[in-house]
Amino acid sequence: MNDVPQEAQKLVEEEAGGRKPIGALGWVIAALAIGWSLFQIWIASPLPYMFGFGLLNSTETRSIHLGFALLLGFLAYPAFKRSPRNRVPLIDIALALAASACALYIFVFYNQLATRPGSPTTLDLVVACVGLPLLLEATRRTLGPALTVIASIFLLYSLAGPWMPGVLAHRGVSLQALANHQWLSTEGVFGIALGVSTSFVFLFVLFGALLDRAGAGHYFIQLAFARLGHLRGGPAKASVVASMLTGMVSGSSIANVVTTGTFTIPMMKKVGYTPTKAGAIEVSSSLNGQIMPPVMGAAAFLMIEYVGISYVEVIRHAFLPAVVSYIALFYVVHLEACKLGIEGLRRRKQSPFLRRMMGLAFAVALLSGIGLAVYYGLGWLKPLLGDWAGLFVAFALALVYLGLLTVASRQPPLPPDDPDRALEELPDFRAVLLSGLHFLLPVVVLVWCLMVERLSPGLSAFWAVVMMLAILLTQRPLLTALRKRTEAFASVDHGGLREGVEDLIQGLIQGARNMIGIGIATAAAGIVVGAISQTGVGLVLSDLVEALAMGNLLLMLVLIAIFCVVLGLGLPTTANYIVVSSLMAPVVVELGIQNGLVVPLIAVHMFVFYFGLMADATPPVGLAAYAAAAISRDNPITTGIQAFVYEMRTVVWPFMFIFNTNLLLIDVTWFEGIVTFITATIGMLLVASAAMGWFLVRSRWYEQLLLAVAALTFLLPTFWLDRIQPPWETHPATELNQVLEQAPEGSQFRLLVAEPQIGGGERELFISMSVPEIAPGQTPSEALGLELIEQDGETVVDMVDFASPAEATSLDFDQRIIAVETPAERWPAEILWFPALLLVGLVAALQRRRAPKHDAKAAVQAG
Repeated sequence: MNDVPQEAQKLVEEEAGGRKPIGALGWVIAALAIGWSLFQIWIASPLPYMFGFGLLNSTETRSIHLGFALLLGFLAYPAFKRSPRNRVPLIDIALALAASACALYIFVFYNQLATRPGSPTTLDLVVACVGLPLLLEATRRTLGPALTVIASIFLLYSLAGPWMPGVLAHRGVSLQALANHQWLSTEGVFGIALGVSTSFVFLFVLFGALLDRAGAGHYFIQLAFARLGHLRGGPAKASVVASMLTGMVSGSSIANVVTTGTFTIPMMKKVGYTPTKAGAIEVSSSLNGQIMPPVMGAAAFLMIEYVGISYVEVIRHAFLPAVVSYIALFYVVHLEACKLGIEGLRRRKQSPFLRRMMGLAFAVALLSGIGLAVYYGLGWLKPLLGDWAGLFVAFALALVYLGLLTVASRQPPLPPDDPDRALEELPDFRAVLLSGLHFLLPVVVLVWCLMVERLSPGLSAFWAVVMMLAILLTQRPLLTALRKRTEAFASVDHGGLREGVEDLIQGLIQGARNMIGIGIATAAAGIVVGAISQTGVGLVLSDLVEALAMGNLLLMLVLIAIFCVVLGLGLPTTANYIVVSSLMAPVVVELGIQNGLVVPLIAVHMFVFYFGLMADATPPVGLAAYAAAAISRDNPITTGIQAFVYEMRTVVWPFMFIFNTNLLLIDVTWFEGIVTFITATIGMLLVASAAMGWFLVRSRWYEQLLLAVAALTFLLPTFWLDRIQPPWETHPATELNQVLEQAPEGSQFRLLVAEPQIGGGERELFISMSVPEIAPGQTPSEALGLELIEQDGETVVDMVDFASPAEATSLDFDQRIIAVETPAERWPAEILWFPALLLVGLVAALQRRRAPKHDAKAAVQAG
């Protein structure tokens, strides 16, 4: 197996700590990493409750979690590029101990701190004032300067409020208040983000590391290659599917690029892709891995806390956009292959049925099938067996595991990832598939715990990790024994228990080292969150965006998208999401309300999350582009620009979340969900065709425009309908009671309200409400909890009743109601899909006339 290119390997090593000291300190770092992994497994398990030992509250566990992260951060990450890699200087050891002590101070003195909230002692303040700079230095070492600079700016902003210009000014924060808020409370460093890292993220990152150590990453790559390598541009399509599979459990787009790209990028170059396009395809594939459930770069677990919904709901909302995005990317690389005239690789002779199978459909069906099989196939066991269901499933898993290993032992070993080896024939798909089906069992355990047992994400990940530990320990000796017993490939020695233990130890170490940056990132991002809550800077940003956009909602969203990309430059996925969601999500909600658009909070968070991720591919900082360029031997800037072109569909996607919440499966039936999936897929494929300039053949500019119009119609048919038939019927404010008396109970209406501003003037905003149940003798405004008066011919809110429907909105006294709007009767928006199909047919007819006759069939397939 060839080595990973030095530049790419260096990027991955720097993510997990570039320093590998020899001697005693090397053993110490390894022991600390193992200890951290075991500690996280312990606190996630039911064992502390069973034995009544080691019970810790959330603040104490966060303190220990950050203590481990800072200790390993200073030991494993050198201060500068010229710093030694094979030893740890004494200054770094001192900084490691001091930083860890500051973090553990919360744990050691927790009871004392709890008795004096908001009244820190001198020692408390010293610890906080030492801990914050050390945290920033650890952030600089592990993540680079971006997050360090952002966190430092927010700390300075907190202190320098009175001296800030214009709208940025605030009353300021004292050094004592800053230290107490940021370090000694759960509002800053030890806030929600670090809590999510402690409770959920570590175990999923450890799960991914163990899965990769067991060989699942290599299995996924070979499976995708065997299934898709024969298609046009096969290595590129294999890259897309392999990155999707590995991205589900990977917390890093860079690691995803290097894991799959080391094999797929050279193969793409061999079949005809340029180095730039090969690297860009891998960047796009790996970047999309961060939007793929169940991990989503740890954002899924943060959304649980920030949005206030369950993990299963987050997965449900994220699933359709992720799958459609990957289908569109699959189509993008197919169009690129058509443009370059690239054919597929030769494969083994297979049955006609297997030849007709679509690779991406197989991958999606496999993932969906696991979830459906567990939920519907095993879900009945829970009510039938009650408390015995878990034991029965464990016993069944053991039998299935032995059966799958027996099947695997009869298959030839997977070929090593050697991109320089001449690949004249693709591996046999059936043999590859059967050789690693046991890797799916931990996913079955995860789905069972989440969807059937309804356990927390942390406890579900714990049981999945337990399954992975069992596989790591037993996989090698069992495969060796089974192959010798059946005399199938008896010469292949997978090793014994000793090698299994070594795999387990290395997996625990790698999982912990992968978490160093994430743990420190969540703590440093907590500084930003703490500063926002302490200074109210979020309102300033809302006013700034509103002023720049001049009241145009679409322009507001574009500006917020740009802010998200800029804020995410150089940040890992987790820190990226924390920063952009803390700063930008409230802005989207506020501006949506002002424009009469009630946007679900999950849609807002998905919007900022998607655009924050775009920073990984955006020049000049796109870190994933640098990793891919190191493998493809190309310029990272041109690779990043090309990747951004491939990601144009992802630029369009988040805007649709805001205006069409059906895409996130919010309040939709099964039928509506299926229709949404079909139309969204068609729409995104048309977006890809328009962006790539190719449908059946190379598109002309007006054909691209027609495809873009058709794509918008499929994704958002109300866009055109709103221009033909206004969605709202406007009534004078004086007719409020009459209008609501005629409207059905529970139907939606909205008020256009003018709200007085502190500095003078007014701002207009829409407030959406439901028609209340109106008691006999009661007016609708009274049922809403509104007391209205007429002043100079205008309707003014005089009072809002406590605990009334009106109080739950932004309505307040002295606001002026300008108008009442009720939904207008109009055509179903879906009727516009038919003219959109006609547009697509027109483009197809125009291009079919230009398609070479000898390649007409291939051209039709390309579309």
